[in-house]
Amino acid sequence: MGSGLALAIIFRVAQVWEAVVIAGTADCLLGYLYLRPDSEVLLVSAVVAMIIAPSVQIAYQWERAVVLRFGKFKALRKPGLFLVVPVIDKVARFVDQRVRVTDFSAETTLTSDTVPVNVDAIAFWMVWDAQKCVLEVERFEDAVILSAQTALRNAIGKNDLANLLSERDRLGHEIQKVLDEKTSGWGITTQAVEIRDIIIPKDLEDAMSRQAQAERERQSRIILGTAETEIAEKFARASLHYQNNPVALHLRAMNMVYEGLRQKGSMIIVPSSAVETMGLGALGGLTAFGHNSAGQDPAEVPEVPPED
Repeated sequence: MGSGLALAIIFRVAQVWEAVVIAGTADCLLGYLYLRPDSEVLLVSAVVAMIIAPSVQIAYQWERAVVLRFGKFKALRKPGLFLVVPVIDKVARFVDQRVRVTDFSAETTLTSDTVPVNVDAIAFWMVWDAQKCVLEVERFEDAVILSAQTALRNAIGKNDLANLLSERDRLGHEIQKVLDEKTSGWGITTQAVEIRDIIIPKDLEDAMSRQAQAERERQSRIILGTAETEIAEKFARASLHYQNNPVALHLRAMNMVYEGLRQKGSMIIVPSSAVETMGLGALGGLTAFGHNSAGQDPAEVPEVPPED
């Protein structure tokens, strides 16, 4: 009996297929018994091993095993080595309880403003109750994917294209909330849903690009117009000050000439009437003023006779 149990444990730990183990063991026994008819002990040990081998089960750290007895739920086994009664008990499924990543999509789905889009998304979900997901849902992985696709299509239909493109996080949160409410009864929780890509028709993409360019041009013109308005208001206020203060106006005019002559290689033609208005006296005075502002010694400037 002890040798049979040892063989059974070796078979299960080695993860050998049960059918291969049984067939190979039976073939070896028949051959050995044919050569050694007196080895009844070996025969008994082999038979016991074949019976006990299916009863030795191993669950990994991230797994839970759902055990049925006579077709009814018996127990939920935790990670490690455990035994089941042959023929009477059956492991319905080993359930992986790690976080899973599933991609899903909605193709050619209309938004609220009747724009066909293709949306790709991913869902992060995990099984928190292995008993529910095995006993209450058939192929729970497919159920999660189909539910996610339905929730994605409903969310697309409730939003227009602008919201889909600008509020992906909000859309993913809405889908996650709907999906989690639906799958929680199956022992499954949805941790997050992320929108990966939104594909729109090519002609609509070109039209949106032109619209965005026109919007940028409109904004730039508005900014320029606002700046011109502010400048005109400043000039209007300045004219009120200069209207009753001619000295300030002359100083401003002289400053404008000075700023223009500061740049090397520049030339400014000023009418003689403007020179007299600014109080420079003569064109020679303006020339001397220009050379002096450019850094030239006034003594080197030739004297220009006054005009008649």
